[in-house]
Amino acid sequence: MHCLNNLFYLMLKTYRIPILTLFLVLFVDQFIKIFIKLNYPLGEVGRLGSWCIIHFTENPGMAFGMEFGGDYGKLILSVFRIIASIGGFIYIRHIVRTKEHPMLIFCVSLILAGAIGNILDSIFYGSIFTESDEFMVSKLVAPGNGYSGFLHGHVVDMFYFPIYNGRFPDWVPGWGGQDFQFFRPIFNFADFSISVGVALLILFQKRISKRKVVASAEVPPATEEIKTDQA
Repeated sequence: MHCLNNLFYLMLKTYRIPILTLFLVLFVDQFIKIFIKLNYPLGEVGRLGSWCIIHFTENPGMAFGMEFGGDYGKLILSVFRIIASIGGFIYIRHIVRTKEHPMLIFCVSLILAGAIGNILDSIFYGSIFTESDEFMVSKLVAPGNGYSGFLHGHVVDMFYFPIYNGRFPDWVPGWGGQDFQFFRPIFNFADFSISVGVALLILFQKRISKRKVVASAEVPPATEEIKTDQA
């Protein structure tokens, strides 16, 4: 037992950024999704002004409500997500062991946590929830009695921020005179986590790269060591 405690402490100390990030993102993401699904039918739940709306919807495809190729596309997408997440764990293990910049570790952990959040929907929700519609609230059921099978669950989305409604000028090719809305997609906390991770990677790219350059400069070239030994 003492050895297990020491091992757990060592893992928590070494991988504290990924572990805490994954736990917090997945907890918040799944709490929101399950609460919405068990308490509201599909459609608008509430709003804070005209630009901040909670609108419960489900999608069988990718992030931000995009779909991909029907049932077979859904299966392929779910398998791809699982493989990509495994690759994410391997990459995090690598960058932690090589002592990369903490911001890089945090950003990759955010992206991985978001991906896993949506994977959980795909894997489990179809099996343990009844179907939601505009009139009926979903219920939690025994595994296997839900609205679909393994890897075919729908991803729960709820955040809708139509910040600006406008019209394209007539001179814009293809869209001239048409109405548009920013931001139209409905998304969830997992999608938000992925977006923040990518945005932070872009914003702090120079700082992360600078640390790599400094670390490389501190290591003396192998050729100089060989020349010194020969002299």
